[in-house]
Amino acid sequence: MDPVLIVVVAAVAGLLALMWLIGSLYRRVGPNRALIVYGFGGLRITTGGGKIVWPLFQSCQELSLELMSFDVAPEQDLYTAQGVAVNVEAVAQIKVKSDPESIRTAAEQFLTKPPEERDALIRLVMEGHLRGIVGLLTVEQIVKEPEMVAGRVRETVADDLSKMGLEVISFTIKKVMDAKEYISNMGRPDVARIKREADIAQAEAERDTAIKRAQALRESSIAQAQADQERVIAQTASETRQAEAVRDLDLKRAEYEASVNTQKAVAEKAYEIAANQQQQQVVSEQVKIEQVQRHEQIKVAELEIQRREKELASTVQKSAEAEQRRIEILAEAQRQKLTREATGQADALRQQGTAEAEVTRLRGTAEAEIIRAKGHAEAEAMHLKADAYLQYNQAAIIDKLLTGLPEVARAMAGALGGVDKVTVVSTGNGAQGVSALTGEVAKMIAQVPELFETLTGMKVGDLIGRLKQIDPVALTPARNGHAESAAIEIPVVKAGE
Repeated sequence: MDPVLIVVVAAVAGLLALMWLIGSLYRRVGPNRALIVYGFGGLRITTGGGKIVWPLFQSCQELSLELMSFDVAPEQDLYTAQGVAVNVEAVAQIKVKSDPESIRTAAEQFLTKPPEERDALIRLVMEGHLRGIVGLLTVEQIVKEPEMVAGRVRETVADDLSKMGLEVISFTIKKVMDAKEYISNMGRPDVARIKREADIAQAEAERDTAIKRAQALRESSIAQAQADQERVIAQTASETRQAEAVRDLDLKRAEYEASVNTQKAVAEKAYEIAANQQQQQVVSEQVKIEQVQRHEQIKVAELEIQRREKELASTVQKSAEAEQRRIEILAEAQRQKLTREATGQADALRQQGTAEAEVTRLRGTAEAEIIRAKGHAEAEAMHLKADAYLQYNQAAIIDKLLTGLPEVARAMAGALGGVDKVTVVSTGNGAQGVSALTGEVAKMIAQVPELFETLTGMKVGDLIGRLKQIDPVALTPARNGHAESAAIEIPVVKAGE
């Protein structure tokens, strides 16, 4: 066999043997027990863990930390402060404290003792303290206040058990008995008293019930009578209110009818007023329309004047240019004629200079005449435009106003023509009936001149007065829509003048 394998197997076997040895020496305990190790190294306490215990050098034992429950029932009777012998049975829950010092103390006293002997020792301590507590109390206190008794026992026994490393978890009284039936007779007076009180309470309850029943019947009768009385009063009041409601309804119906008639009359009058106002607005709009038409006619007249001005300027300018051309041709012919007739250089030069001077003079004269004619034409056109504007403002406006009055009256009467029914409300003053309606229409028509004066700022009377001063002949161009142009004489300058 391979030596290396032998060494490995031997090492593994040795490791396993070492682990087994250590495991056999290791002692473990749960959380409900304490491991007491003593010997080499002193006393060591371990709870809920483990420790290695070396043989020949150390020893170990376990101490239970679990709850110990046992009965505390003294065989002899216990005497109370009244001298009554009672038998008390209780249950105690005790355990070893978890701190190391208490475990050490309990180990010193109970580690080698069996559980029966340990419970007997603890029971003796508990019974002694219970006897002392019962001797200080009465039977009534023990029976009626068992928690107080248990609390006193826990308080008095705590110091003695703590010296043993123990603590009291609970102490409860199970039963209290006596041989003389003191406890059973103890409740009889209370039972009799309670029974008597119950009988009295029942009798009083029946009495109170009868009284309450009688009172309820009386109150019911009184309430019934009051209800009947209130019903009669309410019925009478209801009939009264119904009569008042009928009266108020009649009054309100009459007031409503009067108000309706009044509102109807007011509405009819308001309708008439609104119709008049609407008619006035129609007249105002017609006047505005006529103003727009008048402005458009003025624009047309201005365009016609501008056309005539351009036509006049074109005619004068073309005539002047033709005359200038004719003069230049004549001058040229005269110059050529003089040149051919010249016999010498001096005469030729003189004739040429004279001809050129004449041409220059004639050209200057023609240009001056053209400028004068053009200026005269422009001035005449401006004069005609001014006359057209002046004549239109005076004559045409009055003509439009006078010819438009029938249309205004017709429009006002047309608004009344669409009315199906006319109600005339008369106060007794002035005209009455249909004549009053005719008077209202006449008043509406009479307001047209005032409307014209409000819109234009000119009085109709002043315009008519100015119309008398206008020459009837001067009105003719304005009616034709344009001004006649004045004749302009253009003198013809002949050659040689």
